[in-house]
Amino acid sequence: MKRVKLASGIELDVVDEGPTDAPALIFLHGFPESNRTWRHQVAHLSGRYRCVAPDQRGYCGSSKPPEVSDYTPDKLIGDVFQLADALGIETFTILGHDWGGAIAWGTALAGQMNGRVTRAVIANAPHPAIFQELLYTNAHQRESSQYMRGFRDQANDALVREHGLGGILLQEIKWDSGDVMPPEERARLLEDWQDRDSAFAMLNWYRASPIDVPPMDAPFAVPEGWTRPPLPNLAIPTLVVWGMDDLALPPENIEGLADVVDDLTLVEVPGSGHFVTWEAPDAVNAAISEFLDRTGG
Repeated sequence: MKRVKLASGIELDVVDEGPTDAPALIFLHGFPESNRTWRHQVAHLSGRYRCVAPDQRGYCGSSKPPEVSDYTPDKLIGDVFQLADALGIETFTILGHDWGGAIAWGTALAGQMNGRVTRAVIANAPHPAIFQELLYTNAHQRESSQYMRGFRDQANDALVREHGLGGILLQEIKWDSGDVMPPEERARLLEDWQDRDSAFAMLNWYRASPIDVPPMDAPFAVPEGWTRPPLPNLAIPTLVVWGMDDLALPPENIEGLADVVDDLTLVEVPGSGHFVTWEAPDAVNAAISEFLDRTGG
């Protein structure tokens, strides 16, 4: 782990393993974890690649700016490019899971235009246009995402101040994963969640997001005048790995991906839930290794 200061002044704790002159892979974790989301993949790939896995802003020991506006997607995407700059990395493959996957989609779309992102790997993170439409039209996705409304509700701030992040997780989504998460990893997370500044910073990712989550009693229809964001297709080689038993993000999220990703490889992982990178590490490692080998090593 090293401390890296970005041009913006944000400081990130970063795992940086593997040969510094090897092709670079930048791994982005999601909520409510840390760089350890990708621990199995970093261990598997760092013999051949430079594996860079930050604790993103707001998480663990990384900088925690106080305002909701400090966590808008443009700033989180900017962190990725500034991290690459700070480490002397010109081009890289972006990998992301959950919220890290959302930022990876944005990083890939921006990076294909400036030539800095050559490939993308997304694990259980929906394409932004597909996800928003599902929130409007799909009962399963909307019900599974109601926790986001709770995360955004400042009436829950007292609960977070009293119990840390774990309090609101138990209230909104009953998140525990004690049945599949190794005890030592669960202990690490429980300790991380006690940091109140970090808890609010992590919630600010949701509060700053432009995603609209309607209540369950709203009509299941696209609102009048709404159209998908005018995003270009992603043209770089892209691997999407999906744990098919994900309760938060059902498989409907991978339908239609071929319409928005020109060079798509889709790997379904049956029997795995949302946290596919550590629930099914062998399957994920194999899929990433084959994809990287096939698309240029």
